[in-house]
Amino acid sequence: MITLVGSLKGGSGKSTVTFNLGVWLAMANVKVQLVDIDPQATLTDVTDVRQEERFDPPLRVGDRQLLSREQLRGADETLIDVGTADMESLRLALSLCDRVIVPVQPSQADIWSVQRFVHLVSSVERAQPPEVLGFINRGDTHHAVRETNEAAAALVSLPGIRFIKPRLSQRTVFRRSFSEGLAVFELESKGKAAREFLALAAVLYANLVS
Repeated sequence: MITLVGSLKGGSGKSTVTFNLGVWLAMANVKVQLVDIDPQATLTDVTDVRQEERFDPPLRVGDRQLLSREQLRGADETLIDVGTADMESLRLALSLCDRVIVPVQPSQADIWSVQRFVHLVSSVERAQPPEVLGFINRGDTHHAVRETNEAAAALVSLPGIRFIKPRLSQRTVFRRSFSEGLAVFELESKGKAAREFLALAAVLYANLVS
């Protein structure tokens, strides 16, 4: 399956999500390849750190040169990390992927951005539109703050995107693990962030855990 992790918002956590999913899939003995078409190349940077530290399992990362159906089908699972600075590559990737995963930060501005992104996805000409899934990323951990739940409710009501319930909270361990070239469940296997991520992965790749 070819999965694109994308949005129109910078800093939404796309690279972090893509990297953690890549490590998790590799640990499940799935042949996985990562494709970094974000000019910021954050996904490439973190996998370089992982390679330098010789962490197992290793990850393969390619660039825009892999954006063809033949190349993307070269693995059991392909994850594409996109940015908006290269709209040509983004539209090409959208024309090739099977599904789109959208990390959504809990704010009204992000909900509006999701609406525009869903419109962009639907504007790409293809025989069969990709499945579009959205989840709350970087949610507030304080129960008294209602914005996260309000954003989730708004996301549920948006046409063209399917809301998935598992959410990732705003936790420093995500940034710390990422900077060290580790998935969050490698750095703190029994922590809250690891449990949140594994719940998300179980929904996104239900065929691997059922």
